[in-house]
Parts: sequence; structure tokens; C-alpha cells
Amino acid sequence: MILPISALAANTANAVASTAIRFEELGLSPVALSIGAFQLKWYSLAYLFGILLGYWYMGKMLKQPGAPMAQRHADDLMLYSTLGIILGGRLGYVAFYRPDLFETPLEVFKVWEGGMSFHGGLIGVLLAIGYLVWRNKLSYMRVGDYVACVVPFGLLFGRLANFVNAELWGRPTDVAWAVIFPTDPSGLPRHPSQLYEAGLEGALLAVILGLLFWKTQMRHRPGFLGGVFLAGYGASRFFVEYFRNPDSHLIEFAERTGMSMGQWLTVPMILIGLYLMVSSRHRVAKPLPATA
Repeated sequence: MILPISALAANTANAVASTAIRFEELGLSPVALSIGAFQLKWYSLAYLFGILLGYWYMGKMLKQPGAPMAQRHADDLMLYSTLGIILGGRLGYVAFYRPDLFETPLEVFKVWEGGMSFHGGLIGVLLAIGYLVWRNKLSYMRVGDYVACVVPFGLLFGRLANFVNAELWGRPTDVAWAVIFPTDPSGLPRHPSQLYEAGLEGALLAVILGLLFWKTQMRHRPGFLGGVFLAGYGASRFFVEYFRNPDSHLIEFAERTGMSMGQWLTVPMILIGLYLMVSSRHRVAKPLPATA
């Protein structure tokens, strides 16, 4: 059960602040490049790096025997998925976390001001996969398995960008690696929960899926790798939510329900992921259609 934020704050002694890491001392800036009035932020580059690395990695996987699609399909999927990530991520954030923005429609599309939901982006990618497989008569689950292997790269870069932006910080704590973020008006040492997510949802999940793809035959069991991703991400996010500070307008919701919004949204992912993993043993990988 999640403790009230006030209780956690009360347990964080002022003396801890003197030993905590101050974000400013890390020399990080959210701006990667500044030319006059133009500013290129790491947050934007994180999406670009994740998509490009995922595209490159997908090409490597498609060269292995039994791939569910050709390189030309991956080229189309890159475009569809990019649109799905941006539109789905933003609309998901507004729907799940900031429904008040629907009252001012123009605010909904200000992606550059921050505010993206992974769950919304996931829905966008699932729709992108659906369009690709429908158009080319491919296997949804098998294409989804391959996409699942590349998504952790985007999560890794995205969470690192959250840390550089000093946003989505964690709960007050007295651990030795606590960070005092300049964007936090309370000035309390907090968990760098962005790094926890980068390590679990990004790096660790990428390694697990990579080992399963390259060292086993699990890629030939439709739905298994996708299930590992959904269950793995869901479990990681559920765990990290105990260290991550809820959005200010959702604190009351978390205290009232016993779980944060992020945790509630991951429960279906975990259940669906486990089902896909268990049921995959009854599925057979079909060859790529000659007309695809």
C-alpha cells in the first residue's frame, strides 16, 4: 500500500539534505543544442535515438531465418510506429493524467512542452502494427514479438531524458544516492526513480529479450516475446511506482485507491503478458506469405 506523501516527507530529516546529490552539481542540461532562439532538447533526441536504434536492431533480427516480415515492411512500420508513439503517447497522457487539457484543445498537441504516456504510446504502436499486418497479410503476434524486442531501447533513452530534464522524480528518501532536483519546490532529497525505470524497463528488459531472441528458439513461438515484454514492463513499472512520486493532481487518487495510476494501468499488461507466454506453446509460427 502506498503511504501518503506527507508521511514520507516527514520521515526525511533535514540533515539528509546536506549529504544528498544536488542535481545542479551533475552538470546536466535539458538542452542538447542551442542556436539563437532555437533549442534542441535531449527529450526530443531521446525519441529519435530510440527509434533509429530500434530500426537498426530490427534489421539485424530480420536477417535471421523465419522472420515474420521483410525489410520493406520494417521501413513502413518505422513510419507508422513513429506516428503512433507521438500521437498515442500524447493523447494517452492527456486522457490518463491530464483530462483537463481537453478543455483547451490546442494544449493537447503541445508535445514539445512535455507530457507523454507510455501506455498511450503502446496503444499507438499496437495500432500501427495492426495496420501493417492488415495491409500486408502478416502475422500480428509474430510482428509484435519482433517489435517488443526493440521497444526497451526507446524506454531506456526516454527515462534518461526524464532524469536530464529533472522531471518525474521519485519520493522523498534518505538513501545515499538521493537527489535534490531544482524543479522540486520542497527541496527534499528524492529517489532518482527515472534511473530505476531506465535500468529495469530499458536496459534489463532489452537484455532479457535479446537473450531469448538470440540464444533460444522462443522467437518461433508466436506471442511469447511480446508476452515477456508486457509482463516484464508491467512488473518493473509496478515496482518502481513505489519509489516514483505521483503527479500532483493524482496524489489523492493514489492515497484513496492504494495504488498509483501507473500501477493500475500495468495490471492488465501483466495479466495479458502472462497469458501470451503460457498460451504461446500452442501456436505455430507460419512462414512469411510469398505475396507479402
